[in-house]
Amino acid sequence: MGEQPIFSTRAHVFQIDPTTKKNWVPTSKHAVTVSYFYDSTRNVYRIISLDGSKAIINSTITPNMTFTKTSQKFGQWADSRANTVYGLGFSSENHLLKFAEKFAEFKEAARLAKEKSQEKMELTSTPSQESATGDLQSPLTPESINGTDDERGTTPEMPQHPPEPRPEPSQNQLPFSHSSSSINKHWEAELAALKGNNAKLTAALLESTANVKQWKQQLAAYQEEAERLHKRVTELECVSGQTPVIKSQKTELNQTIEELESALKAKEEELERLKEEVESANEFQTQKESLTHKLQETEERNQTLEAQLGELELHLEGSQLESEAFRKSLRSLLELLDGKIFELTELRDSLARLIEDSSS
Repeated sequence: MGEQPIFSTRAHVFQIDPTTKKNWVPTSKHAVTVSYFYDSTRNVYRIISLDGSKAIINSTITPNMTFTKTSQKFGQWADSRANTVYGLGFSSENHLLKFAEKFAEFKEAARLAKEKSQEKMELTSTPSQESATGDLQSPLTPESINGTDDERGTTPEMPQHPPEPRPEPSQNQLPFSHSSSSINKHWEAELAALKGNNAKLTAALLESTANVKQWKQQLAAYQEEAERLHKRVTELECVSGQTPVIKSQKTELNQTIEELESALKAKEEELERLKEEVESANEFQTQKESLTHKLQETEERNQTLEAQLGELELHLEGSQLESEAFRKSLRSLLELLDGKIFELTELRDSLARLIEDSSS
């Protein structure tokens, strides 16, 4: 609950091949967030990275760990508890240097915390007072549960049972029983959390190993060349009395290895770019199909409108013919009316004359 992120960066995550212990196996398809976490309740620093909901890094920083810069953009460290070596590929050397600086800072903090814990244990471990109360006051770090790497040896193992509490004098029997129960509960919780994390990391490693086969086939040539150069470097290191020529060859081989690692990173970036281009091409194809469908609909609608326009033109021609016939009929009627009006005018004039003649 007291664990909070204190520094984050982005990098490509790798783990050493558990079979060959030489080749790097990528555990993320793209750059992911890698964060330092600090647990204030246990005074512990951890490096954690998630790819989606999968934990690909869960490493507790101990004083005997070392972060090694192997190239301008690549660094690694060994975690004996997880029995693996983690590698990080950064986008720039500045990101790598910043991560290495934080690693050294938190490693020193872990060392100081361990020394303070040991000092508290020495002050409280007197002949008259060796109870579990001192253990509860000191921070419970992963070292206090699993032991240091020197005590465990080279192969890290998960703790199966909490350590036996030391017998106390009879007058302290009741407090010791209560403290021992609290410590046992805390150890059981720590053990369950470590087992859960171990199961997640094991599942993530198995999944990454299964998903990386295709990637291995594509980059097999580079890996074989890198392995050959590694063997050559080992042979040169075993030769006694190295001459300047051999040293220069070793330097050239190391530079070639760095160039191959850079080429591997470039190939991975190129694969990512090609994937993005394929996705963009699929989107363009979908848009093209949609536009083609709309174009077909528009052409069909255009044909329908042209047919309607032809019908309207025919109807308009018919209407014009009918209008012309109506005009001709109207002209004939007007001419007829003009003749009738003229005849009526003459008739009126004749009647007027007759009326005048009759009146005279």
